[in-house]
Amino acid sequence: MKQLTRLALAGAVAAFGTGAVAQELFTPNLSYRTGPFAATGIPLMNGQKDYMDMLNARDGGIGGIPINFEECETGYSTEKGVECYERTKGAAIVTQPWSTGITLQVLPKTNVDQIPILAPGYGFSPMSDGKTFQWAFNPPASYWDGASMLLQAISDGDLSNLEGKKIAHLHLDHPYGKEPLPLFEAMAEKHGFELLPIPVGLSEMQNQSAQWLQIRRERPDFVIMWGWGAMNAGAITEAVKTRYPMDQFVGVWWSGHSDDLQLVGEDGAGYRAISWSLPNPDAPVMAAIREHVVDTGKTLASAEELDEVFYGRGVVISAILAEGIRVAQEMHGTAEISAPQLRDGLANLDFTQARIDELGLTGMMAPFSTSCSDHTGHSGGWMIEWDGAKFVQASDLLTADRAAIDPLEAEKAAEYAAANAPWPVNEDCDS
Repeated sequence: MKQLTRLALAGAVAAFGTGAVAQELFTPNLSYRTGPFAATGIPLMNGQKDYMDMLNARDGGIGGIPINFEECETGYSTEKGVECYERTKGAAIVTQPWSTGITLQVLPKTNVDQIPILAPGYGFSPMSDGKTFQWAFNPPASYWDGASMLLQAISDGDLSNLEGKKIAHLHLDHPYGKEPLPLFEAMAEKHGFELLPIPVGLSEMQNQSAQWLQIRRERPDFVIMWGWGAMNAGAITEAVKTRYPMDQFVGVWWSGHSDDLQLVGEDGAGYRAISWSLPNPDAPVMAAIREHVVDTGKTLASAEELDEVFYGRGVVISAILAEGIRVAQEMHGTAEISAPQLRDGLANLDFTQARIDELGLTGMMAPFSTSCSDHTGHSGGWMIEWDGAKFVQASDLLTADRAAIDPLEAEKAAEYAAANAPWPVNEDCDS
């Protein structure tokens, strides 16, 4: 059936090609290549851009229609992000907010504008509930998935081992940094560990002496970092300076950036982060990007960056969007899809291992699928560890404790809908 659908789509594209000139697929990206978060934003944006440029050069786009992957610079500012959303939404088939703060501001607009939000691995965790958040998608894993996997990693797979321990949550004082707190608080109460939230203000990111003085005084058994941009480098530098044990220092996937650890080199060995993507320079997709983008002088990335975690994650993120577009084209029998049609594609992703291999992404991501009710897919992730020179895989695939997360997710989704009433809920969405 899928083969027949692909043939039908190919026929539709061919027929379209004999008539009017193909339009573009406008997929704007609310990027941040400037400001205090640029160091982490740039490699992600480069990976995203290069994947789409590769599809344009190799395949003529997706379904024969070129992709316009225009960037609108936000500097990670929520205000600028909303301005970018309003400026680009007219012809867009998707919005990519690239900030939990921007995502939360745009989220209420989606029911009216009917443009899907694609926020891979970030945003409001209950967006996983497709019945409540019909236009929002955060595959392949939510922040609460990440928090759950980090707790598994530091407890050796048994959260009862954390009883009586003290865990510091060193986080950016921003919606992003506060996002995992509901799950951490629930797990602390259930499993008997003490949670110590330590916020880092935007003005303190590069000077965290006060926060690390508190860590020295409190002597937590583990520090979990929910950092971004300049905060990551500042925290890692302070950890080394204060001689905090690096094997007790772990981070979420946005706190696993190679450049941050290169500042301390071998002194950072043992630091770990959870990651739903892995770099694989030998993956076929990387060869295609080198052939069609790098070797033709179209990339903005350095040779070293191509082999690192964040660039590879950018590639995976654009692959998720491209697959959503392809699925939508197949479902609706047209290459020129609309934003509502893309929503259908994003709700029917099926990244089997076979499909991952077919896309050339072998070794870069784990299988997952989405549905009407599940807009995340919950692929799981791996712990990656800094060996003094680079990040290496340090665990088998971990998966989140959905039995612990699902009730909290349903509770918070219902609270959001009630607080923003009237909020449409898709009662027909059962799977």
